[in-house]
Amino acid sequence: MTFRKTKLLPLLLLAGCALAPMSAAAQHERTDWPALTAAYAPDAAMEARIARIVAGMTLAQKVGQMTQPDVRYITPEEVTQYYIGSVLNGGGAWPAMNKHATVAEWAALSDRYHDAALAADMAAKIPLIWGTDAVHGHNNVSGATLFPHNIGLGAAHDPELIERIGRATARQVRATGITWVFAPTLAVGENRRWGRTYESYSSDPQQVAEYGEALVRGLQGDLTGDGDVVATAKHYMGDGGTFNGQDQGEARASRSEMINRHGAGYYSTIEAGVQTVMASYSSWNDVAAGHDYGKMHGSREMLTDVLKDRLGFDGLVVSDWNGIEQVPGCTKAECAQAINAGIDMIMVPEDWKAFIGNTIADVEAGRIPMSRIDDAVTRILRVKMRSGLFDHAPSESRYNGQASAVAATDLAREAVRKSVVLLKNNDRALPLVQGEKILVVGDSADSLSNQTGGWSLTWQGTENVNADFATGSTLLAALKAQLGAENVVYSRDAVGVDLTQFAKVVVVLGETPYAEYHGDVRFPAPVQYSHLRPNDLALLHAVSGKGVPVVSVLYSGRPAYANDLINLSDAFVAAFLPGTEGAGLADVLSGGRYDFTGRLSFAWPGSACSTGEHAGDVVQFARGFGLSYARPATTGELPLPTTPGACDAAD
Repeated sequence: MTFRKTKLLPLLLLAGCALAPMSAAAQHERTDWPALTAAYAPDAAMEARIARIVAGMTLAQKVGQMTQPDVRYITPEEVTQYYIGSVLNGGGAWPAMNKHATVAEWAALSDRYHDAALAADMAAKIPLIWGTDAVHGHNNVSGATLFPHNIGLGAAHDPELIERIGRATARQVRATGITWVFAPTLAVGENRRWGRTYESYSSDPQQVAEYGEALVRGLQGDLTGDGDVVATAKHYMGDGGTFNGQDQGEARASRSEMINRHGAGYYSTIEAGVQTVMASYSSWNDVAAGHDYGKMHGSREMLTDVLKDRLGFDGLVVSDWNGIEQVPGCTKAECAQAINAGIDMIMVPEDWKAFIGNTIADVEAGRIPMSRIDDAVTRILRVKMRSGLFDHAPSESRYNGQASAVAATDLAREAVRKSVVLLKNNDRALPLVQGEKILVVGDSADSLSNQTGGWSLTWQGTENVNADFATGSTLLAALKAQLGAENVVYSRDAVGVDLTQFAKVVVVLGETPYAEYHGDVRFPAPVQYSHLRPNDLALLHAVSGKGVPVVSVLYSGRPAYANDLINLSDAFVAAFLPGTEGAGLADVLSGGRYDFTGRLSFAWPGSACSTGEHAGDVVQFARGFGLSYARPATTGELPLPTTPGACDAAD
């Protein structure tokens, strides 16, 4: 979708707000896919070595290299037997299925898989590469510091911070013996219905491009160092622009829109040297041009003609989790079309044995050319060689097995301070004042689960309690530490509490965690926070208008219509999903050394059926908006349109 004229509310309601300047990408629109310069020049000696290895491999060994099972469904012994080239741990997969597995236990399992790969009866020993979804820190590992999710980091408008987070995340991952990260996400989020909105940095493609490049630099370093990991540009392409924001849905975009908006992050990351690209579950249909490209996993035009040939990407393309089964005519265990389209490594978490047998049969029957298999294996070996796996075992990193390497408290705390946005602060309700008695209310005030969101210890981020994280602090604990435990009283629902005994009330509102399609708000449901979480609205009604200033803090994975909540609050902070370090949020709430510097990287909606920045959408706070103590402003009563039972037109 294009950026068209957006309906804005009167400027009085947008005090202190300005639309973000047009990005460089928007000012200089491309008319075609760019021909990019590869970050790594071809290495003749390396290519010759790879060619010799590939020439000496059997078909079974080649297909084994292309196969990526989940660690829950494959033993090290099977890695040896089937010549497996890669494993991954999905969300909620841990060594021995122990959520509290130590860093040393993670590293020990990595050693077992590494040794198993080298024990295979192959003429040339090929090391295994393990991939993980470290999308806001090493989020599957108990005790690892978790950073704010991307939507919050976007509000920081600080690429240098993103690069430092990438470096810290890479160290965390190397501590566990893993060398491949499925990040960054380069989606340009266009519709707040999408359950992955919080994985997008911004609705501005230029910011997505800058952040993606910075994270790749941070994660990969020079690719061969002790603290370097292989990065992944995902999800190629258009995942943030699906119709009605439906996850894994159809991007109905023109060729120009795909090139200029959704492609922006891929150009910058390919030029920065990203070594892997993950295909998107979504499909692309250029309706106006009458050209349906179909599912990305099965599109040779996009995976080979555009990505590999035109953009010059010479790394490996990996599928998403069972992504091949969404290609028409395919199953979880067989998809000649996806391989022919350009998928090099296939993520088949459970059904990998059947996949190997079916793929060998497809090659033998001529449905997949041997040349395509050889190209895929060549790309896989190229990434492994470039990243140093042929020269050094993961265990040789100085971070391997070191529990201290997964801690990054100071950096995460800084990131939180920079990523929260002050949307309202009437009569200087903030900052909180040292020595005053504060009442804190709301389930989310003492919930690391709600504070960290999805992709935290588990896939959905659910089924976690504070003790599972083994690090960090909730906002409640942080406020007690900074303001004094004697000055902070907590009540989950404020029932029976005499509000007149307090100088201020801090209400912590929060979505419960979700990931991917589980977080979708399906059309035609309204995207209104209080519609989704009516208990939080009731909580605000219980404390608002009682003569005590109310400060609301909102944890959310999307900018959702919240005018009713904002009107009931004297101050309102969009904290998004700040991660484990609640102290960073307490830093800015309590004033003192730190002011609010965060600015929205997405427009904030002004109606329950406004889900983006397109024609007809009502914007309450434009991208770039954010107040501070240094720049105070008074926010008037925000309009409260009748809440629809359902939205009456497609976005």
